[in-house]
Amino acid sequence: MSYDLNALAVFATVAEERSFRGAADRLGVTRSAISQSIRRLEEALGTALFRRTTRSVGLTEAGEKLRAEAAPAIAELRSAMDNVRDLGGTPRGQLRLAVSSIAESFLSGPLLTSFTRAFPEVQLDILVTDEEGDIIGMGFDAGVRLGEVIEQDMIAVPVSDDQHQLAVCSPSYLAERGEPGHPRDLARHRCIGWRPAPHHPPYRWEFTEGGRDFAVDVAPEVTTNDMGLMIRMAVSGAGITFGMADTFRAFLERGELVPLLQGFSLPFPGFYLYYPSRRNMDAKLRALIDHIKSQRSRKEAGRDRPTKAS
Repeated sequence: MSYDLNALAVFATVAEERSFRGAADRLGVTRSAISQSIRRLEEALGTALFRRTTRSVGLTEAGEKLRAEAAPAIAELRSAMDNVRDLGGTPRGQLRLAVSSIAESFLSGPLLTSFTRAFPEVQLDILVTDEEGDIIGMGFDAGVRLGEVIEQDMIAVPVSDDQHQLAVCSPSYLAERGEPGHPRDLARHRCIGWRPAPHHPPYRWEFTEGGRDFAVDVAPEVTTNDMGLMIRMAVSGAGITFGMADTFRAFLERGELVPLLQGFSLPFPGFYLYYPSRRNMDAKLRALIDHIKSQRSRKEAGRDRPTKAS
């Protein structure tokens, strides 16, 4: 037999208040609704739970037994509901993100560090992965990917500036083999390729010429899914590699890598935090979105601020 759990909660409230009117006021319903709920519960159990007089409400023996055995479970359910309600209002708990390994600006540290300091009750659980899939089905709250690969039914918030891809090599390799003048010349060079996983083909190197996009299928002498290894091999002179300019920025600034074929690279939309719906959004995800927007606004304001002449 199934029982009305809502009626059980009403019973517990009447038992605590020792009053139908008091229970009605506490639950925000009419006294008639309380009476009907208790009557249905008594009919289902086949016994009276309360002794009613015009002045007071008392528990029968069956009512005392039910209250004693049900009260702990009801208290736990109320506590669970309160905890979930608190999660809806205060950013706390675990926030799971699936982030592309090439989302350099998001993974670099400052953005996430400032977020964890602002919201110490939120625990970030970040999987760095280039596998595409249903983030919600995999148990993630949100993901970070290039805008061009995000499904159209997702809501997306920018987390980076526009991006562009770049071919790079070490100064020693450039001195040894010379500089390619056109992407098609890459076929005559040693190349270091990247793929996200073993069952994926090596990433195609994409360029632009005369307003037309095209890709070059290089034949890498080395292919890896580890961006760090790819960069270290390029720095050591193993060959030319290709990726997001942000990924190579520090190495270019230090002169460990040099850019190639820059005239064949144009900017495109960058990385976005994406998630399925704004409806009933969890407080911790809302906090991250607001934090991202705030940090980007500060960054843009800093760019627009005039500098003092020296």
